[in-house]
Amino acid sequence: MYSLDFNSKIPLYIQLYEEIKKDILSNLKVGDKIPSVRSIANDYKISKTTVENTYSQLFAEGYIDSKPQSGYFVSDSINFDMNIKVEEIIESKNKNNSYKYNFYPVQLPKNAFPTKIWKRLSSKAVEEIDTFGTYPNGQGEYGLREQITKYLINSRGASCHAEQIIITSGFSESIALLAKMVNYKYKSFAIEDPGYHVARKVFESYDYHIDKINVNENGLNLSELEESSSKIVYITPSNQYPKGVVMPISNRLKLLDWANRVDGLILEDDYDSELAYYNRPIPCIQGLDKYDRVVYFGTFSKSFSPAIRISYMILPNHLLPIYEKCFDSFFSKASLPTQKTLELFMKEGHFEKHIRKIRSLNKKKHELLKTLLKSYLGDTMKIEAQGAGLAILINPKYDFDWDKLKYLAEENSIKLYFAKDVSGGSWNAIRLGFGGFSENELEIVIKIFSDIWFQCLKKDSDMIL
Repeated sequence: MYSLDFNSKIPLYIQLYEEIKKDILSNLKVGDKIPSVRSIANDYKISKTTVENTYSQLFAEGYIDSKPQSGYFVSDSINFDMNIKVEEIIESKNKNNSYKYNFYPVQLPKNAFPTKIWKRLSSKAVEEIDTFGTYPNGQGEYGLREQITKYLINSRGASCHAEQIIITSGFSESIALLAKMVNYKYKSFAIEDPGYHVARKVFESYDYHIDKINVNENGLNLSELEESSSKIVYITPSNQYPKGVVMPISNRLKLLDWANRVDGLILEDDYDSELAYYNRPIPCIQGLDKYDRVVYFGTFSKSFSPAIRISYMILPNHLLPIYEKCFDSFFSKASLPTQKTLELFMKEGHFEKHIRKIRSLNKKKHELLKTLLKSYLGDTMKIEAQGAGLAILINPKYDFDWDKLKYLAEENSIKLYFAKDVSGGSWNAIRLGFGGFSENELEIVIKIFSDIWFQCLKKDSDMIL
């Protein structure tokens, strides 16, 4: 039995998440079935929404997989050590939360959120909502969808209307909805290699065959895609995840032509297009689409706040009847007050002002980090990805002791992140997130990092320096 404290200030779904995760790590095996949403809700006298939020988080973090018509199972991506005690797991978790310097690669500045404006609009939103006694629009609040439509047309060159937009509580929910929606037609799925592991895991959970397509200097290798068996492809063309390359217009048009010829779909994840620091982003593929072949995924997590849990997708018109028929009982997990507040925030022009502010703040820190890396590490490193997003990716130019780097980072209370951990494959890089640091902190931590770095260069490399 799981221990839930109904009097605690910690939300029930977080308590349940921690309990199930502890059970997975200490007691269960790969492939073990997890109790259904209904049974957990009934056994513990809690709402199905609470359980669904818990399972969504466990799924997003790779602890569980979902199989159609079968339920939830412990994911095979978890590395189990049955000799590890629960106390050791908890101790490790606490240690991970106590790093002095954390290079988390998708963190926004602590003081960047417009708290005063959001508070004011939250009160206004609650006053304006007159539908608390009814179920909300399953597709998301129409007013918010209208605002997103206007924003995407103006900022990303999209071509869409509000009826095409589905509001969700995160990318994993969006991609899972899409995978279920087209499972009747497509059985093979192509993804960039290296690429985003959440998209791959979702499609694997619905028994799609996975074709990994290499990434070159122009993004997805179109020749390899042509030779694959897949007719549906997931891409991050404006800032390839994790390599950072941009797909040129010519390749975007070729990709659209491919999708039209094979009766396929392009899943365009435009996850951080607002955070491009040097050039205006190339218009999204969805806006170039004359064949109704693109599903567009967007989020407010990277440019605004990951805490509000609002993402969205644009469905091509030919998928709308399928969505309406198969998902008429679907309800967005994004809360109604949050949706309404965001709608007002965008309608009054605050969102675009916020984007300009956040882009300016992060551009300064991006430039500073790049300068510091060149100053302290010199020609011992190469920058793999920069110019957009909330991190710079680097690699050593010479023989390097990676295990020693991880050990010394831990000893110096520095949390590092690696591309291979979130994209699979053989390609790796150190992901140095700058969003959570002040400018003063950046210089301090890069100096410490450089001391560690040079200890990890192998002796034969010293002659080259």
